[in-house]
Amino acid sequence: MSVAARVDPKSYFTPEEWGPLARRSSWIGVALVVHCWAVIGLCWASVIAAVHAFGPIGLLSLVVAVPVIGGRQLGLGILQHDAAHGALHPNPKVGDFLSDTLCVSGVERYRKYHLQHHKYAQQAEDPDLGLSAPFPITPQSLRRKVVRDLTGQTWFKQRFGDFQKNLAARKPGEPVLPVIGAEIVKQRRWLCVNAAVIGITSVLGYWWAWFLLWLLPRATWQMMITRFRNIAEHALVAKNEPDPLRHARSTRANLLERIIIAPYWVNYHCEHHMFMHVPCWNLPKVQRLLREKGVLDRMLTAPSYLTVLRAASNKRVAAA
Repeated sequence: MSVAARVDPKSYFTPEEWGPLARRSSWIGVALVVHCWAVIGLCWASVIAAVHAFGPIGLLSLVVAVPVIGGRQLGLGILQHDAAHGALHPNPKVGDFLSDTLCVSGVERYRKYHLQHHKYAQQAEDPDLGLSAPFPITPQSLRRKVVRDLTGQTWFKQRFGDFQKNLAARKPGEPVLPVIGAEIVKQRRWLCVNAAVIGITSVLGYWWAWFLLWLLPRATWQMMITRFRNIAEHALVAKNEPDPLRHARSTRANLLERIIIAPYWVNYHCEHHMFMHVPCWNLPKVQRLLREKGVLDRMLTAPSYLTVLRAASNKRVAAA
């Protein structure tokens, strides 16, 4: 096995510089979780208020709400990612609790998987290598993937793909109910939480809220921007890359992109791979210092998400 090359912070930072960068905060991570849910709650309230004021035409506000909510849903995953690195809170148990309760559950399981990605980044043993290996692809292939994302097909496959496989794997005459029962047990937390939300909103007269203001962005927009994130971070990055400054890509994101595509500094991915225990909110400071030291030019960066997507989908099909 070939372990990915590491970066020693002492090679780039003085102790006085590194200390504040690596320091966890007892309140910033909590504030980011609160911010994430506050934005989602504001979107819910705005759409409901628009429907109250304008009737069905108020649902046009979903054009704005769905991308914003989908971006924050991805944001909950980013905050889980920080918890997996022990960076969300100085007390790892508190960080794990915040993640499992208010972000995305299963942080310990995710941590075991994700740290293998860092240990073997872009090496043959990298469990995420398959996400970047197919690129470049054709423009038509990328469009098909985006269509699957925005029509909910990707989400359905991820959520219920194992259930479909288990149904298909039944022997002739084997009953269906045990398979359904096992799936209900597996999905019990997701089913119970969302059933509770549907129940509460229905009592309040907004039975449609969960479907349009949670499931719709979760099954469409979040799927697409998660794909864009994966492409931006590792597509077209060389396999077995020996330079640890080029194991991942950082992508410049404007204000709108930070709202609906790249929440909570996830676009600083090269810096994250170089210094994976630095809290996400300190990554812009890491980049600024590296730029001042002349290191940024050696790192893998892109000027925009559109630039990366174009490069990752520039494969041409050979003429017959």
